[in-house]
Amino acid sequence: GTMENLLSMPTRPLEVLVGKLVPYILVGYVQVTLILVASRFLFDVPMFGSVLLLLAAAALFIIANLAVGITFSTIAQNQLQAMQMTFFFFLPSLLLSGFAFPFRGMPGWAQLLGEALPLTHFVRIVRGILLKGNGIGNIGSELWPIALFAIIAMFIAMKRYRQTLD
Repeated sequence: GTMENLLSMPTRPLEVLVGKLVPYILVGYVQVTLILVASRFLFDVPMFGSVLLLLAAAALFIIANLAVGITFSTIAQNQLQAMQMTFFFFLPSLLLSGFAFPFRGMPGWAQLLGEALPLTHFVRIVRGILLKGNGIGNIGSELWPIALFAIIAMFIAMKRYRQTLD
């Protein structure tokens, strides 16, 4: 299919990864926009901060999650395995992020795991920007862990993709 066509062309792994990411980044932005519109107009959630800053931070979060997805796709033998890996990653992310339960009320080991997950930091960014009006100076400490996670996940994905080619 598609992968065979890509392999027959003179493309580098980074070009393939970027080509696969761009459409999903756009889909992610549509989802973020719909959630923001619904939260504002259906649930009257106040928005005190910059929506543009939130969208910029969302780009990093979207890329980090897509990097995880690409990494899983290079590891999984089939679609079922990829789905299982996705649930294994995203369910704990949701539970350990502070979204469903207060983060500081979790045991220390759960907080430690939660700090390694991008959703934990993105939840803090969203709450900070929308509910407190935080600016870039206030969210920088939450952006770098997401960026680091994205870089590591993308590195693993590219390394695994190269091994797939060999």
